[in-house]
Amino acid sequence: MGRIGFLNRLIRQKTTTRNLFHFGKAKGDTGKYEQIVSTGLVSPERCVPEEIEKPAYFFKNLPPGNTLGTPEIKTKDQIDAMRLSGRLAAKILRECGKLATVGRTTDQIDAFAHERILESKAYPSPLRYAGFPKSICTSINNIACHGIPDDRQLANGDIINIDVTVFFNGYHGDCSETFLVGDVDERGSFLVEATKYCLDQCISLCAPGVEFNEIGKFIDRYCDEHDLASIAAFIGHGIGSYFHGPPEILHYYNEFPGKMQPGMTFTIEPILSLGGADIAVLEDGWTAISLDGARSAQFEHTILITETGTEILTRDR
Repeated sequence: MGRIGFLNRLIRQKTTTRNLFHFGKAKGDTGKYEQIVSTGLVSPERCVPEEIEKPAYFFKNLPPGNTLGTPEIKTKDQIDAMRLSGRLAAKILRECGKLATVGRTTDQIDAFAHERILESKAYPSPLRYAGFPKSICTSINNIACHGIPDDRQLANGDIINIDVTVFFNGYHGDCSETFLVGDVDERGSFLVEATKYCLDQCISLCAPGVEFNEIGKFIDRYCDEHDLASIAAFIGHGIGSYFHGPPEILHYYNEFPGKMQPGMTFTIEPILSLGGADIAVLEDGWTAISLDGARSAQFEHTILITETGTEILTRDR
C-alpha cells in the first residue's frame, strides 16, 4: 500500500524538470486477458481476537500516515523486531501465492491470510487502515494496486498481485508479489518477470550514501528500454512501528534530495504497465485501475540499509 503523500508530491513536482506522468502510453501488444471493469461482492469484516496486539487505527478511524519528513534511524532492537515481522509477512505471502489458482476467489485468499496471520499472533495491517476493509490487497490484471478481495473467481490467464503486511510485536513488515494463474500469455509472463527483475535491480542500487532518487532514475531507464510504463502515482515508503512514514521512494525520474543511511527501513514497490501510466480509483476509494485497461505487475520488499549495503527483511528463510 503506497499512495500516501501523492498530493504533496504533485505540488512539489512543479519545481522539477520532468513531468510526473512523463512515461506516457507504451506502444505495442498488451496481450490477452480478462479486463476487470467493476468490483465484486465484498464480505463482512473479519474478526480479530482481543488478545492480538492492534495498531491505533483499529480503534479509531485515522488518516493515512505522513510520508514527509526525516526518516527514522532504527536501533538494533527495532531492527531485530522488524526482521521478525518481515519474515512473517514473507511466509504468509508465499503461502497465499500457492492459493492463486483457477476458480479460487480473492476473498478465499483473504480469509486464509487473515487466519494464518492471527495464528501467528500478529495483526493484518491493511485491515481498517484509512478504512480499508480487508486483510490483504489482491490486484488482478488491469488493477494496478489496492484491489479489495471479493467474490470474483480467478480465471485462467490472470495475473494477480497479493500484498501482505503484518503488524507483529509492534512493527510492520510489508511485501507483495505478482503470481501467474494457470496459462498466462507471453506478454503477461514477460511483464511479471520484468517487474520482478526491476525490483531486484533497484534493491541492488541501495547502500549508505546513495541518493533515494537513484531508484526512480533507474526505473525510468528500465521502462524506456523495455517499452513499459511506471505507474508513478504510488510510492515506496518508510516503515516501522508505523505503516507509512518517510522516506518517500518515488518510482519515476526525480531529483528530490535525500540519502540512504544505515538503520533506515523502507519499501520499494514499483508497478510496471504494458500500457500507460494513468490510473483511476473506483468508487470504493481504493481499487486503482489503468485508464487504458492495460495490465500491470508489482513486486515489493521491505529493506534495511546496513553499514555496507542492504538487507531484505521480507525474505522467507
